[in-house]
Amino acid sequence: MQSMKSSLIINSPYEYPLEHWKFSDSDTPPKRVDGRRSAGYLVSDPRAKKPYQDMGVFEPIPLVNKIRQRVDKWRDAGYPGITGVTKALLEHWQDREQRERRFFFCQIEAIETLIWLIETPASEKTGIDIEGDGGSFRRLCSKLATGTGKTVVMAMLIAWQVINRVTYPSDGRFSKNIFVVAPNLTVRERLSVLMPAEDKNYYDEFDVVPVSLREKLTQARVLIRNWHALQWDSEETIKKKKSVDKRGVKSDNAYARDVLGDMAKAKNIIVINDEAHHAWRIRAGSSIKGIKADEKKEATIWVGGLDRLHKAQGILTCFDFSATPFAPGSNRTTQE
Repeated sequence: MQSMKSSLIINSPYEYPLEHWKFSDSDTPPKRVDGRRSAGYLVSDPRAKKPYQDMGVFEPIPLVNKIRQRVDKWRDAGYPGITGVTKALLEHWQDREQRERRFFFCQIEAIETLIWLIETPASEKTGIDIEGDGGSFRRLCSKLATGTGKTVVMAMLIAWQVINRVTYPSDGRFSKNIFVVAPNLTVRERLSVLMPAEDKNYYDEFDVVPVSLREKLTQARVLIRNWHALQWDSEETIKKKKSVDKRGVKSDNAYARDVLGDMAKAKNIIVINDEAHHAWRIRAGSSIKGIKADEKKEATIWVGGLDRLHKAQGILTCFDFSATPFAPGSNRTTQE
């Protein structure tokens, strides 16, 4: 067996992983074993005297592993049940002969999984129960490690949604109205590559859309805003104002017009949250320790604002992207 030091990387980033390093403890060398590593996380012992030597206890995530198995089987069968547009996009993304810049396997699997969750019939998802966060709209989270190109996956997602909607206007699973929420102004600027009309947009830079479908993407309406744009004046805030103007809390429809502008006329929009671990819902009666007040405020405004938009416009699906999709205060470390 080769040592880990001489052969740390044992899988191609462009192929399905066939091996992984198996760790047992900090004093035992890892073993190179066949098969993909199960999705899960490590729970560290807070009582450990030397935390850096604490490997933690591995806890698998049964739902993720079950979805992976279903998607693998679906992929091997040639993606049954999808639309013609989706089929064309998947073939384009995986065309090794014509593609100058290949997508990573994790990027392909991420978009495949979202497609599987939306397009396959309910009978194919028997036993797949994705728990919500207590809100009234559906949220689906894609975990992609830092550096694996989640913004490219967002571009693939937008292309898949918009082109399907334009091609099949009566298909309620898709939308051409995309609202992207960023965690700060710097990230918001970086996400401008998701605007199809931008000079250096990712659809062209990474050849996301085949030439035959590119014109349909121009019908996309993509709005990118920082989470601060979701703030609103509550009754308590208005009461504290010294201004003479105290007209009361805006209605959900008025709030939607302020946040979405022209897109406020659309129904059933798609929401994409970048670094969505900031957008967590504080459930009634829950007690979360060790979280700063400004982090709680951000989460409340972010999720609360989306709740108001859902009441006014209807959120078809909210797609969350994050490298660290765990609840605040967790002592868990994920393994891909």
